[in-house]
Amino acid sequence: MILVCGEALIDLFVGPPEGTEMPARAVAGGSPFNVVVGLARLGVETGFLGGISRDRFGTLLAETLAHEGVDDRFLVRTDRLSTISAVATARDGQPSYSFHGEGAADRSLGFADLPAALPAEVQALTFGSYTMVVEPVGSAFAALAEQERGRRVISVDPNCRPSVVRDMAQWSRAAERFYRTATLIKASDEDVRTAWDGQITIAEAAAYWLDCGAHLVVVTEGLRGATAFCASGQVSVPGRPVIVRDTVGAGDTFHAALLAQLAKTGRLHPDAIAALDLPAIGELLTYATAAAAITVARRGADLPTAAEVEALLHPRLTG
Repeated sequence: MILVCGEALIDLFVGPPEGTEMPARAVAGGSPFNVVVGLARLGVETGFLGGISRDRFGTLLAETLAHEGVDDRFLVRTDRLSTISAVATARDGQPSYSFHGEGAADRSLGFADLPAALPAEVQALTFGSYTMVVEPVGSAFAALAEQERGRRVISVDPNCRPSVVRDMAQWSRAAERFYRTATLIKASDEDVRTAWDGQITIAEAAAYWLDCGAHLVVVTEGLRGATAFCASGQVSVPGRPVIVRDTVGAGDTFHAALLAQLAKTGRLHPDAIAALDLPAIGELLTYATAAAAITVARRGADLPTAAEVEALLHPRLTG
């Protein structure tokens, strides 16, 4: 099992103004929420640890997780409200976000809400986005990551959100707690630019994360593909040609696909990830890139199933 830790929220997709109104569509979302749904659709047993409201939006989130087959025993239900993330998409498909969630359910999880002990079947934990940074949930998750470092795979996706925490120095200090526990770090080129204000290269960011102790660092660059860095070198794969509908959920899809393939190939263990050679890492990137290409060709964070990814990678075998 992979235990995904983080926020579940409502994405409010807002269209252009129509007179005095702005049409909107409410969808279950959040970066960790997307990752856990992606893992389930790729055929991996998974659970979700996070605060979810008992309001109508929270009920939608919990029902969606149940529908996708996600283990719900780690959910922390609360009377606090759900976070709303307003998403406006530009003509090139790039989304912009504004978050409305001060004191909301996903931020309120504390030390007392953590499991007393994780079941033996939990092989990996993932952390990412603003629940690494805001309190009290950030410190609670950091304690859990520190507790499990070296024992289980820790996968981190910074998924920087300056609209939530505008002080990137604060974000970096809080996120470093997780970087120093991580087995795997997946980030985007946008994360690198945001976190370091464009002052360092992707390779320099990867070197920093490897120095923090990660065995594998992967940085995605949209349609340009992805590059992985490890102790033995680096390997890149190109992006797949696709007509982009929007990029919502692309990075989450990539993250989920990386972890799913590690699980399915029996390498979801810190030592096994440390031992990966460059060809094996290249295969992981190819799979994850294909999965992300399916998501960006669809509206919203509609993550693919394992069958859809296989059909894209091996059309003659699956056709």
